[in-house]
Formats: sequence, structure tokens, C-alpha cells
Amino acid sequence: MTKQTEKKKDVIILFAGDSGDGMQLTGSLFTNTTALYGNDISTFPNFPAEIRAPQGTVAGVSGFKLHFASVDIFTPGDEVEVLVAMNAAALKANIDQLKKGGTIIANTAGFDKKNLRLAKYEDEQNPLLDKSLDQYRVIEMDITKMTREALVDSGLGTKEVDRCKNMYVLGFLYWMYNRSLESTETFIKEKFSKKLEIRDANLKVLKAGYYFGDTNETFTTRFEVESANLPAGEYRSIMGNQAAAIGAIIAAKKAGLELFYGSYPITPASDILHELARNKNYGVRTFQAEDEIAAICAAIGASYGGALGVTASSGPGIALKGEAIGLAVMLELPLLIINVQRGGPSTGLPTKTEQSDLNQAMYGRNGEAPTIVLAPHSPSDCFDTIIEAARLTIEHMTPVMFLSDGFIANGSEPWQFPSASEIEAIKPNYASTADLDEEKGYLPYRRNDHLVRTWATPGMKSLQHRLGGLEKDFESGNVSYDPDNHERMVQVRQAKVDRVADRLPPLKIEQGQEEGDILVLGWGSTYGAIRTAVREMNAEGLSVSQAHLRYLNPFPSNMEEVLRRFDKVVIPEINNGQLVHIINAKFNIGALPLNKVKGMPFTSREIREYLAGLITEKSLS
Repeated sequence: MTKQTEKKKDVIILFAGDSGDGMQLTGSLFTNTTALYGNDISTFPNFPAEIRAPQGTVAGVSGFKLHFASVDIFTPGDEVEVLVAMNAAALKANIDQLKKGGTIIANTAGFDKKNLRLAKYEDEQNPLLDKSLDQYRVIEMDITKMTREALVDSGLGTKEVDRCKNMYVLGFLYWMYNRSLESTETFIKEKFSKKLEIRDANLKVLKAGYYFGDTNETFTTRFEVESANLPAGEYRSIMGNQAAAIGAIIAAKKAGLELFYGSYPITPASDILHELARNKNYGVRTFQAEDEIAAICAAIGASYGGALGVTASSGPGIALKGEAIGLAVMLELPLLIINVQRGGPSTGLPTKTEQSDLNQAMYGRNGEAPTIVLAPHSPSDCFDTIIEAARLTIEHMTPVMFLSDGFIANGSEPWQFPSASEIEAIKPNYASTADLDEEKGYLPYRRNDHLVRTWATPGMKSLQHRLGGLEKDFESGNVSYDPDNHERMVQVRQAKVDRVADRLPPLKIEQGQEEGDILVLGWGSTYGAIRTAVREMNAEGLSVSQAHLRYLNPFPSNMEEVLRRFDKVVIPEINNGQLVHIINAKFNIGALPLNKVKGMPFTSREIREYLAGLITEKSLS
């Protein structure tokens, strides 16, 4: 039978199953192959919160959404075109995301009475047998049975055989979307180089899934998504945590410093430690401490010793680090603090995304303890933003908070390798004997025009000094309880952070008119959904503009002037309205909140519908 190929502009696939079904690996391998093919990509892994989530239940479903295209894309997409459901719970948890006419690839072995009961289908009614899925194209495949048949002579036990079924799905989708097996074959050979039976089993099942699509007469159409027209260069697929780790290494090199990373494992920040630990040959030292307090205090000690001290956590860990962050503010030492935000409060939603910690970053310390705060807008932007964060903490001698989140940290997109020459050097403000006062010797808190003190590390001749957490005398650094001196020091530490605004790039309108009806102002991971929504509305001739903040404290110096050019300012956030409160308190512009606190990122449709409602209100008034 002749099989035809249909070209598509973009495709959104959602892999879903039990946390033990290998959906994250399946999605990652498909992503890597797609990246090599030259498509633009955006992914969203979605994990269950429990380490061993209850099998077969909706709460235990693990998902991986992949959007790949021949055009520019900025989000993992809204509606899914293909849903891979390895069991009944995976279907139930994700069916609302599937567009009408979309395709369901269902593993029929996961729809037996036990799975239907665990997924809480009423009266154990099988959705594959009733008419509830009539609006979709359903491809029923007994993936478990076909995997076992392919490995009947492998000598492996049933448990090991069933672990290979995700490769069957992957092979079938490689056929469906005209993808090569080569990259995944290489991965399998390297990963299982010492377990030859497992290696051979996965390779065999991968090919079996591919040939099933190729030879089965049910499937007459394959799909082709051509490579995207990306700028010329060398690319790789990168996740946010990987980009942050690589960027921190580059920043330390550009400053001529060793990188010290003190951390305590916490979701979703732990992968930064894993990535840095693999790169010790680049002057990286990693330290897994016994708790969060020890981790940050070790990083502060490393900065005192002349390294770039870095620590990372998520909201609960940042709370524990709070006093030590205040210590770094008092010491006025470089300290890069990475906060990969997740749903809160308390333990909250450990594996879900949220912009939960802006208030914590701005105000979450005792006393007057200002820090610089930056936020990346996408996985690849973590690289550039963390280099900028490192530049600011080193050159301004004050802690900097880097606010990523779970969506950015675990999501991936193409990243073009930069040239080392494109990245500017970072210049530490080292002390020297020229800084010695003829009468008083070295004054560690004497400042330059930017109110930045000099950095004297142990061993520098004649630059001995004392540091601690008690208030400092304005220049000598000696302990001071003088009330006037305390107020002066509080004010100068704040002024130092405020003056950073003079060196920041101005806030720019990224899409739309420079002034007009509506400005959508975002920060962090809302970028892609906002960009997509505004682009679509501009294409319809509607007056909507977009600006996005990287610098959250201090704000760019032209911030107020930009905001006042628009009748309405809308601020979408994955929290209960933290930035909008800060903006309105500072500028009194009546900015409008658009909040979502569900542990999930915004879709472009949600933003577009809200903006359309504002436009309708204006036309009726």
C-alpha cells in the first residue's frame, strides 16, 4: 500500500503514563532527535509530586509535552495534537488538553479493569469502548503485548521487558513523524554499554515500533515538519538548569575566578548541582552540605576567600538561607543565589511551577537587606541572565537573586552556542595597596562612585581586615553601635542597589506600538505565552504591546515612563499578584493583575481571552 507524507507547520505531542513508564525519557529522546533535525522546540515536563506516586492513579501520571515546528515558537503550546496514553489515568488526566480531531495513541493493556478502577472511571467504564472519544482519532495498540512478543527470546524477565515499552512508542512516533532512529540508538548503546541484554532489548523494541508503523496497513500517512529557519550557527537542546550551570561556569571564567557551589538537594534545583559536578575540570568546586544553612554559609566563605560563591534552592530552602543572605548583604561580598521557584507555601507543590517567591526575593529577610533580583524568561535565557547576575554581584559587591522556576528549569529549547569573544569580561573590584590610607591603613568599606567597596581576599599584603555580622563603621568596618552610623550604612547599602539602575539597559517594547491601549508586562516564564498571545492579537490589528522585565530590583530607570504611555497595564503572573502590587505601590498606575496559581504555566489562549475581554469592555464604554 502506498503511504503518503503530509507536511505540517507544527506539532504538539503529550507523552503520559505512570512515573515508571519512562515518559520523561521518551519525551527527552524525541526532543533531542527533533533538535538535531533543526526544528524549533519547546517542552514542558510535568512530574507527580511523590517519588513513588501511586501507580495507575491520576495523581501518579507523569507527562512530557513537546511542541516542535518549522516556524518560531515560544511555548509548549496550548492544545495537544497527539496524546500518548499508556494507561487509563494518563488519558483521564490529559484528555482536556487534546484538541478536537486530535489523535490518541492508547496502550490497551493499560485500560483493564484494575487500571480503570484506579483511574476512578465510573462503573469501570472503558472510554475506548464507549462513544466518549468519538471526536478524536483513536489508535489502539497493545504496546505491552507487542513489546513482550518482540522480546520473547531475550531471556529477560517480565519486569525488565515491560520497562522497554516506552521505546516501542518512541519508535512508532519516529516513523509517524519521519524521524531517524540514529540519535536514540547512540544514546541506548552508550547508556547500556555495560548491560548488553538491556541494550539489545531496547534497540530491538525501538525498531519494532518503527517497523510496526511502516508495515501496518492501518497507517497510510506520515507527517513531516521541516526544519525551522533559525539563525546560522551551532545549536543544542538545553534545559534551564543546564543553561544556568553552564552560564555560571562561563561567568567565573570571565571574572578570572574559581566557582564554588554550595547546595543542599531540593526539587527543582538539584540538577544544577549534577551539571556543575560534571564540570570540575573548569575550576568548579561543588559541595553538598548537610543543610541549606551550611550550603550558603560555605558559599559566603568561598566568596570571602576570593571565589565566586554560588548557592541554589527553591522557596523553602531560600527561607532557611534568609539570615545568611542578610549576612552577605552586611559583609558586601559577591554571592549568587539561584531560586528555582515552585508552588508553595511550605512544601507546597514540589514538582509544579509557580512564580511564588518574588516577594521573598525582594523582602524576605530581617532588617533592611536589599538584594539585586533578576529573572530569566526561558530555558536558553538562563545562560545570558545568570552571566549578567554574576557580573552584577561581582562588580557591585552585593548578593544577587536569580529567580528561575520549575517550568524554565525543566523545559528545553534550542540554544545557539555563543562565541567566547561575544561575552564581556567581568571585572572584580579588587583592593590594592594603593587603597591604603596613610593614617588608618586599609578601609574595607571605603567606596567608589557606584558606592561599591573593594574586595580584599586573604593573603593580600597589608590588606588585613575584619568582617562579621554586626553593624560596620562606615569606612573602617569596625563594630559600631552608633545610631547615626547605622542609619547611614542602611541608606548606603540601599543606595548601592538603587544605583545599579543607572547601568541597566532600558526597558523596551518588544512587540506592538510604543504607546497605546494595552501593555502586557511580564517577568520570568510568562514570556512565551505573552509573546504568542500579543503576536496573534497584533496580527488581528488589535492595539496590544508587550514588555518583559529581566531586572526586578532595581527596575530599569525608564520603567515608569514606559508604563505611563499606555491606558492599561496588565501583569500576568503565576502567583496571587506579587509584581502587580509592587508596581502599583511604587508607581500608582492601577496595573491590572492576571493571576493563575495552579502549578501550571499560562497558555497563550488564557492571556488572549483576558485581553480580548478588556478590549470589548472599552468598545462598549
